[in-house]
This record gives sequence, structure tokens and C-alpha cells, in this order.
Amino acid sequence: MITLDTPRLRLRPFEPADASGILALDSNPAVLRYVPMPLMSTLEQAAKVVDYIRAQYERNGVGRWAVERKEDGAFLGWCGLKFVDDTTINGRTNYHDIGYRLLPPYWGQGYTSEAAEASLRYGFEVLRLPVLNATVMEGNVASQRVVEKLGFGRTAAFEQDGATWYWYERVNGLSSEAS
Repeated sequence: MITLDTPRLRLRPFEPADASGILALDSNPAVLRYVPMPLMSTLEQAAKVVDYIRAQYERNGVGRWAVERKEDGAFLGWCGLKFVDDTTINGRTNYHDIGYRLLPPYWGQGYTSEAAEASLRYGFEVLRLPVLNATVMEGNVASQRVVEKLGFGRTAAFEQDGATWYWYERVNGLSSEAS
């Protein structure tokens, strides 16, 4: 896994020491408001998440990055691509998903959009993926704005985990130019 730099952020591979950051994210009810999973309560649980992400790097060559602010090295959360091959979402598996999760003090400052745009560029320009997808829970208007600003179109609504979700898709315009 490589590291990506944006003007304000560094997106880097997760390390075992990032478990405390994952715990801070996944134990926060505000962060998980639109994520259908129980609140995390132990560093051991967080370490397993970090191990899972690191295994994705090995298995799929891609996975979520830890997001840190360049100016002070603060852990903001995570962002990046994931090859969804171990679960089914909207009746689909084996697709590339763009996702993000940041701690509340960093919301509303453009960090999510900045990190997601870098992830999108990496997926399309470096990996040459033909398409990227995203899923957003119906009430998560801020997240909908992020993916729509990146040029994703909403192509479906579906029910999962007792909620309505939106399926987004963006086709790589570069892949047709390479053909």
C-alpha cells in the first residue's frame, strides 16, 4: 500500500498503533449514527479492525487508509477504497467501494471531500478501475453531498440492516480513453 498526500492530509496504510484511533471512531455514537454496527468498547476490538484492514492490503492490494492531518499528525479517521469481496451489499459483491469515517471535531472542514477525492483519483488514475461504488444511508445528507460532489450518481435505493440505503456509481472516464 502506498501513501497519498493532499494539500492538508496524508492518507497512509494502517499500523497496529492506529487501534486507539479506530476505538475513538467506532465508540462514538455520532460517528456510527449512519453505520449499522454496535458501538466498539475495547482496544482489542479495534486492533482486530486494524488487522482486518491490513489483511485487505495483502489480499486485494487496496484498503482503507488512515487519515492524518499533515500540520500536526492528528489522526482524523479513515478514507479510501475497499474491494468488497467478503459481504453482499445491495445484492452485490466483488466491487470497489469508496468510503470514509472521520471524528466529529474534523467534520465540516472539507477533510472528507479532500481525502475522498484523492482516493477516487488513485482508483481511477493509478489502479485504472472501471467503476467505483459508494453506499450511503438515506438520512446521511452530508455523506450524500460528498459522493455527489465527486461525480457519483445515485442509481438505486435498497433496504439493508433495517434501513434505506442509496447505491452510488461513478464510471471511470479514463478507462474508455485507454481502450
